[in-house]
Amino acid sequence: MRHLVPPYVRIPLVFFTIFGLIEYFVDSGDQPAFLEYPVIMLFLLLVLLIIIAVEAIVGALENVMYQSLDDEAKARFVASKEGPKFTWLHETYIKLLGSRPMEEEGELILDHNYDGIKELDNNLPPWWVWGFYASIFFAVFYLFKYHVFNGDTQIDEFETELAQAKIDLEEYKKTAKDLVDFNTVELLTEASDLSRGKNIFETNCVACHMADGGGGIGPNLTDHNWILGGGIKNVFKTVSEGGRDGKGMISWKQTLKPAEIAQVSSYLLTLEGTTPAKPKAPEGDVWEAESQE
Repeated sequence: MRHLVPPYVRIPLVFFTIFGLIEYFVDSGDQPAFLEYPVIMLFLLLVLLIIIAVEAIVGALENVMYQSLDDEAKARFVASKEGPKFTWLHETYIKLLGSRPMEEEGELILDHNYDGIKELDNNLPPWWVWGFYASIFFAVFYLFKYHVFNGDTQIDEFETELAQAKIDLEEYKKTAKDLVDFNTVELLTEASDLSRGKNIFETNCVACHMADGGGGIGPNLTDHNWILGGGIKNVFKTVSEGGRDGKGMISWKQTLKPAEIAQVSSYLLTLEGTTPAKPKAPEGDVWEAESQE
């Protein structure tokens, strides 16, 4: 069956089969895998060279076997190799291979004989020669770019990408509310945030602080006194971590998202200075806004 499919058909078929498998299994997003990951391009080039080399070696072994046959066996061997031919593909493949037809190899035999093994005076295949020239060109280009003109090395590229990643992360944090923490939380003033904070407060906090924030089991939220510190940062930390130093309030960070904690903290700060129906006596110290830092 092998002789029915010529090498110039086998090689692209095997190569593009491997190429298709890589594209199928490697997740490269919207771009082809060999463009997204340059190492895959190098791998595919290596695979192509190996496939061509294997074909060349198999062809050489067949030629050795051919030379050992008598005239009648040679005729049968040549007949068995006949298969469908695509003229321009066949001619291109022969040129890339740079070999002579088996019938003419008698002219190439050198006057060497090693235990019956004869040596042919074939030139190196053109694809190998041009590949060798390309490697020399690449080496010279690499030398001048990175060692003469001090081009960006992998470390330079890494540091550039790392700096850009930090900038992108900061931009992302501006719109990703659930990444907020004690250090980055800010007082929310948008009506939608305060409305959501009020809903959270009424669902989770009224049992201890009353609906108007006047206090019950928990402290009064309408006066200017704070047990664990006022201001958005301290209130956020208290709601998130719970009552510190044995004050009894549970931690809400397992129940509420960071964005929700920021919303309810901002809402309950709006209660400061209001007049509840039955205010509980002040607890803690008066909080000055300047002491937030």
